[in-house]
Amino acid sequence: MTTKNTLTSDDWIKAAFRALTAGGVQAIRAEAIARDLKVSKGSFYWHFKDVPDLKAKMLAHWAREATDAIIAEIEASAVPAQERLRLLVHAATDERSLPYGGLLTDGAVREWARFDAVAAMTLKSVDERRLGYIADLLRQCGFSAKGGRSGASALYGALIGLEALAANGLADLRADLLGLLEALLGGSTPR
Repeated sequence: MTTKNTLTSDDWIKAAFRALTAGGVQAIRAEAIARDLKVSKGSFYWHFKDVPDLKAKMLAHWAREATDAIIAEIEASAVPAQERLRLLVHAATDERSLPYGGLLTDGAVREWARFDAVAAMTLKSVDERRLGYIADLLRQCGFSAKGGRSGASALYGALIGLEALAANGLADLRADLLGLLEALLGGSTPR
């Protein structure tokens, strides 16, 4: 059996996201997650004060890893804005979400935010950061401020919807997003 000293708080957070993705926010329970990790519930209390503490740390982790770390990674590439947009699509569609529950992780956070004020506040902050970053990259590609914001909303909204479709085998998330991005970048409509 795994001991409390061999698991990190990130292991618990990833397991909690898998529980969230599979069963909703009500599935984030210390005992159930401990069973999933094959450890005693005491191990949970080694890392977290209680379940609300775990939930707060989950949200902070999600904002940091699924947004800030990706933006930092893209910016470190120091390539032109069009290529950074392509890199962003690749990052948003790669396998980094698998340890957290896969494609439906962000959707599970969105569902959580419908009923929890703290999750809603975190989600709004993440959405604003993501939209702002995409809009800024589009402006660097020559879009007006309004056009960049509109393009960012279209691309980000497509990501949200395509994740759900892809989870049911009804879309190719990366290919469809890259196609939309190329249409935005080379489209014939005024920017």
